[in-house]
Amino acid sequence: MKKKDFVTLIMSTVGGILFALGMCMALLPEWGAMNQGIVIGVIGMAVLLIMLLVRRKMDGKPAIVFNGKAIATTLLGVVGAIILGIGMCMTMVWGMMVPGIIVGIVGIVALLCLIPLIKGLK
Repeated sequence: MKKKDFVTLIMSTVGGILFALGMCMALLPEWGAMNQGIVIGVIGMAVLLIMLLVRRKMDGKPAIVFNGKAIATTLLGVVGAIILGIGMCMTMVWGMMVPGIIVGIVGIVALLCLIPLIKGLK
């Protein structure tokens, strides 16, 4: 395994776990940890952003590239993740099982659209 892949693996795992734990803390009222969950989630997002910057630096690429495709890809990823999260909230927090599953599937499909957008079709 290359050094850049190992660093990416560790940082993305830590950032993903912190973000997921923070979202659970913030969105599950039984835990009573809304403010702490927001802080943990923001820390997780920061670790993931730093991981992106470190990975690009290790690849010898510029940190952030602003062009139409990059902005559209980012927006699709954010919107897909938010839709998936809303579907999860609908099922786990608000008790709307079937509509939540449908909304979650729409979010998953939006996230799956990122693959051909980023990698392209051959």
